[in-house]
Amino acid sequence: MSVLKLNRPKEPDAGAAVSGSGMDRVVERRTMPTRYKIAAGVAVAALLVAAFLWFAPRGGSQTIEASRLTVSEVRNGRFDDYLPLRARVTPLLTVYIDAVEGGRVEKMLVEDGATVSEGQPIALLSNAELQLSTLARQTEVEQQINNMRSQELALSQTRLGNERAVLEAELAVQRSRRQYEREKPLAERGFVSGRQFADTEDEYRYQTRRLAVLRRSQSTDERLQAGQLSQQQQAAQSMQSGLAIARANLDALQLRAPVAGQLSGFSVQVGQSLRRGERVGQIDSPGRNKLIAGVDEFYLGRVRLQQKASVEMSGRRYDARVTKIYPQVQNGQFEVDLQFTGDEPRDIQRGQSLQARLVLGDSAAARLIPNGAFYSETGGAWVFVVAADGRSAVKRQVRLGRRNSDVIEVLEGLDPGEHVITSPYTGFADKERLDLQTQ
Repeated sequence: MSVLKLNRPKEPDAGAAVSGSGMDRVVERRTMPTRYKIAAGVAVAALLVAAFLWFAPRGGSQTIEASRLTVSEVRNGRFDDYLPLRARVTPLLTVYIDAVEGGRVEKMLVEDGATVSEGQPIALLSNAELQLSTLARQTEVEQQINNMRSQELALSQTRLGNERAVLEAELAVQRSRRQYEREKPLAERGFVSGRQFADTEDEYRYQTRRLAVLRRSQSTDERLQAGQLSQQQQAAQSMQSGLAIARANLDALQLRAPVAGQLSGFSVQVGQSLRRGERVGQIDSPGRNKLIAGVDEFYLGRVRLQQKASVEMSGRRYDARVTKIYPQVQNGQFEVDLQFTGDEPRDIQRGQSLQARLVLGDSAAARLIPNGAFYSETGGAWVFVVAADGRSAVKRQVRLGRRNSDVIEVLEGLDPGEHVITSPYTGFADKERLDLQTQ
């Protein structure tokens, strides 16, 4: 601000010439001191900073439109402890068919999808190399068996020869003993010379010792022959088993159904070459199915064998139970097998998906909030609670328990009648307070 001071002009002297210059006035301009200007600038800047801090959003809060949020009420109710599952229908029993021996497909005896009986031929293969090797193996085995039979015959003849020699030795002993007994009293009376009686006595002792030696030899031969015969019999049995396996491999060129059921995945063609052990199809048990369902790894410790389950189909409920648990976790899930405990749904097809419920526990009264996407972001540790006037929401620590597809059990931190935000917390999960705008 400037202050102007007007100076009055001096009165002209008398008698002086009058001119127009006497009418002009000098105007003096005054300005505010510099220190006042600086103080005023500082005051204005302080006011601007205060206004910015007052109207700017706080770091721990965020303004958001209420229409973007889902607000739910805490209420008392009954909690049904179940887990919804999406199950896939698979055969209860599946037996795979592999080509035991490789070969060329010569003939197809049944088509894919046909119902077969146990042992029914389904395809015929050919393998010239296998057939020739089996015939050579059979010839070799038969030759070895004939050789063993010849050895058995030789051993039998040796046994008979030993028995014959023992019999002859026993007869010689009996004769020499009778001669010795006949001449002994005569020699004592002098009717037989001493030399002749000595020869008779020596002959009797010789025949007796000879018989003992033959008997020992026969016993030893019998023991050795018994061991040889046993080994030959075992070798013959082993050869026969090997020959049976070779014949079975040759017979395996005719593919047969291992069990009765429905043939599937059987897509071989005439002229196709199959490798040894190659899978050619499978047989599914007819009219008997099971369900395979993926379960979130969060429930790995709560799923048990024989737990009850149910399937809803065509307005009817079918009971089932858990028969197998696969503990391997892949992509955050593990699998379980469900088997029907009663009648199966009609017209269910392999690969069909069904909605199932796995019962984890008994129903009980509880404090509940609706299940929402917020749980995946908070883990059930906290929620945003809406104020009574509906204009704000504050983060609050809570403790949540069991949950199903519809509701979550509240253990601590919330009272019936309070309202919480159950929609996703994306974009404001790090805030402590929300200001809700309503249109």
